[in-house]
Amino acid sequence: MALKGLVRFFAIMLILISVWQLSFTWIVNSFEKEQRARAEKFVKNNFANAPQETKDSAKNAVYRRYVDSLKEKVILDIPLLYSKLTYQKAIEKELNLGLDLQGGMNVTLEVGLEGLIRSMSNNPKDPVITKALASATQKKENSDADFVTLFGEAYKEASLNARLAPLFAGGKNKNIKIDASNSDVLEAIRTEARDAIKRTHARLEARIDQFGVAQPNISYDVNKGIITVELAGVDDPERVRKFLQATANLEFWETYSNADPIIGQSIGQMDAKVKAYLSGAVTDTTKADTTLGAAGTPVSSLISFNQPDGSAMLGMIRVADTAIFSKYINLDIVKASIPSTMRFMYGSKAEGKSKSGESLLPVYVIKTVPGSDQPKLTGEYIVDARQDFDRNNKAEVQMEMNSRGATIWEKMTGDAFSGKYCIAIALDNYVYSAPSVTNGAISGGISQISGNFTVQEAQDLSSVLRTGKLPAPAKIVQEQVVGPTLGAEAVKGGALSFIISFIVIFILMLVYYNTGGWIANIALILNLLFTVGVLSIYGATLTAAGIAGLVLTIGMAVDTNVIIFERIKEELTKGKSYQMAVEDGYKRSLAPVLDGHITTLLTAFILLYFGLGPVKGFATTQIVGLLLSLFCGILVSRLITDIWTNKKRHFEYFTAVSRKIFAHAAYKFIEIRKVTYMISGIVLLLGIGTLFNGFDYGVEFRGGRSYTVKFDREMKNSEIADELNKVFGKYPIIKTVGNAKQLNITTDYLIEKQGQNVDAEVQTKLYEGLKPFLPANTTYEQFDTKFKQSSQTVQPTISDDLKKGAIWATILGLLAITLYIFVRFRDWRYSVGTIVALLHDVLVTLIVFSFCRNIVPFPLEIDQHFIAAILTVIGFSMNDTVVVFDRVREYSSKMFGQPKGVILNKAINDTLARTIMTSLTVFLTLLILFIFGGEVTRGFAFAMLVGVITGIYSSVFVAAPILMDFAKDKPLGEPEKDKTLAKARHTIA
Repeated sequence: MALKGLVRFFAIMLILISVWQLSFTWIVNSFEKEQRARAEKFVKNNFANAPQETKDSAKNAVYRRYVDSLKEKVILDIPLLYSKLTYQKAIEKELNLGLDLQGGMNVTLEVGLEGLIRSMSNNPKDPVITKALASATQKKENSDADFVTLFGEAYKEASLNARLAPLFAGGKNKNIKIDASNSDVLEAIRTEARDAIKRTHARLEARIDQFGVAQPNISYDVNKGIITVELAGVDDPERVRKFLQATANLEFWETYSNADPIIGQSIGQMDAKVKAYLSGAVTDTTKADTTLGAAGTPVSSLISFNQPDGSAMLGMIRVADTAIFSKYINLDIVKASIPSTMRFMYGSKAEGKSKSGESLLPVYVIKTVPGSDQPKLTGEYIVDARQDFDRNNKAEVQMEMNSRGATIWEKMTGDAFSGKYCIAIALDNYVYSAPSVTNGAISGGISQISGNFTVQEAQDLSSVLRTGKLPAPAKIVQEQVVGPTLGAEAVKGGALSFIISFIVIFILMLVYYNTGGWIANIALILNLLFTVGVLSIYGATLTAAGIAGLVLTIGMAVDTNVIIFERIKEELTKGKSYQMAVEDGYKRSLAPVLDGHITTLLTAFILLYFGLGPVKGFATTQIVGLLLSLFCGILVSRLITDIWTNKKRHFEYFTAVSRKIFAHAAYKFIEIRKVTYMISGIVLLLGIGTLFNGFDYGVEFRGGRSYTVKFDREMKNSEIADELNKVFGKYPIIKTVGNAKQLNITTDYLIEKQGQNVDAEVQTKLYEGLKPFLPANTTYEQFDTKFKQSSQTVQPTISDDLKKGAIWATILGLLAITLYIFVRFRDWRYSVGTIVALLHDVLVTLIVFSFCRNIVPFPLEIDQHFIAAILTVIGFSMNDTVVVFDRVREYSSKMFGQPKGVILNKAINDTLARTIMTSLTVFLTLLILFIFGGEVTRGFAFAMLVGVITGIYSSVFVAAPILMDFAKDKPLGEPEKDKTLAKARHTIA
């Protein structure tokens, strides 16, 4: 009675808390609906004759202004429940929607430790350290080891096992002693690296708090050295890239004047050295560049020298020529021919166009402190930064320095005024401003960064400077951008599949289990309510994959009751009373129910660890749903049954349909195992064939940039590919998404290139290639906001890590379940049957994805969603196998001495209805998800459908026959009387 009281208490409390928590979502939606109506009314009154595109843009802008200005407005005030609830507080408590449901950007940043190790070294320019860091960076692409370990190995090779301590001991590394061993030094570096990752995360978090995004989600993984940021609702990806990747390495440089004689001499020397290099030592990588030396001025011919004398700017260079210019100025023979204090830097953004319409970047010649590569003044002296306006009402960044910085700045500006040099202010090695000092030395520590800023850019830059320099640089290695249109479609598809799945399963339970179906349906409703409520309480983000997890939860939640109800029906068939049948049904179903949930939970936790982004959302939803399924399916359903039974009534579990199905099943499954072995042999051969036939890998595992583009008419993939080949220099991979009007285009063009504007450069090329297929006069901005639905970028380094993680996740999933079965049944023969059946399921799914990828009208790609499906299939397939094995062990005791084939056949036949029904509920929900769920989850749903079908087959025709043949002469269980005796002895002991 105490347990029933607790179950009743927790059920009531969970209902109240979940409803209260989810009410915030309703409150926010209602308030935002009112503001949208206000915005529509405003646009209707003020933009009546404007084009529709202008109206839509104005509507969004006005709506955003309304909600931003009302964040602190009290929208509800009910004591205790919603006391002085502001819009902002309501947003913080509502159910978070992922970027794939409302549009936005998901970014994975890799924290670079190369710069950190250099900064810790007493001699950052030490050639051995430089060589070791370069080697470690190269090895990181194909190794699972952390960067510090790889650096230690590389240093050992490069230095012939020299000691690290002399290079790192003392100074700022007080915890590293001069007599420390290499392992101690590496451990100290590793500790600092972990701390740097945490500090970088904290700095990024502080920046994002000032970014103005509701409910940002930022997390880090110290072991992997990555930081994941999810910004739902952002509509300017380029701004996000700059904002997150800026290390805030602010530097105030002296610069050479373009009229300084040393500049002309140095350019002449550079021309001569590069010309000699190109004519006498041409390598494969520079053959294509030899034409640039024809005029005898390979360096100066790249620069347009059209600046007035005395300017800090050397000249302008085409953006397309920056790569070759950087290559030339970094040649050793060139560095040796110019002053050691001379460095070249580009401006932060393009300024003007060439005669042919190409973007031009400013080039500056920086002067370093003699004997060092550092400036005289850095951002460490900045105490405040804010956006302001100059005398011409242009946006700028106003900075304030501490007393030490103010003294250095006054000296620098005084020297610049006297004509000794010019000044450039650079951030992350790009010059943002080169102010002219015309009124003498600047005292007081006040300075400005002025340039061609928008107000938003100036605000972002001041935010970056205020929060400070990142302890270690972070670069984007994976990103996903989803437009609001695609997000709305994902919500619609997910909601539709969820509703239809719920209705279908609800009706099926009543049709098959009569009034007993009401128990399953009530448990299902509570399970879904509790799952969404718990996700909301803990601030979890619901993604499209998470909705797929909810849809799958519908099927898996009722499985608990299916297993229980089928056992109750068996007990009733034996002639037991309803009360006794219910008692025994719940008791004898507990073990297989727990087994099924534990195996699926094991794979879900593995997926949660190895997955990224939306896949984590799926794993989280699945874990919460499974845990609550145990509570609702076992405890709550039993409570409802007992309450009803205590009133001298009982539920009916048979219908005219269910009474006849599999009622007298007596199929000879084991006798045809030679045929099924032959089928499994064919599966094995086809599995080997996939190695030669290959797969279509998603951009996550291949690396590159992927764009989903929606056209206003049907397209031919071959025509699109031909045009894009002209701009990319190679054919992209193009797939139809849903219909011929929507295409997914994947390219590895410039994927190895790093820089601020690479993403924009690639997307510009994409726009140029697709321009013939877009409506006439479509601008780049229209293409970006209207036709491009989503984009995803994955650098090769992270794609390799994801592939390795996927392989390890699958292997660990198989091993974890095999080990669990061994512990559960304490018999290695059951484990062998399990592992063979699971491998069979994985192979069949891989075969379908390999050989059917060019047949089906939708993409079959190996990506994170596919791995999620494989792991879920492994866990779910185990559910069927465990139910059969559990019955085999039960009958092996009751029917001790009977032939193993008889025992196995009876176990399979008696659980056949259960196997079919549990699989049918999941199959139906997956089929509905596949049809109505949208493109995001279609590949996942298809893989799961294949897995569910093959899971039934493997449980009956693979696992059981393997158990039969590996059993040999040894019984599969103990005699029932021996078990009773063993228990008695244990009790006496």
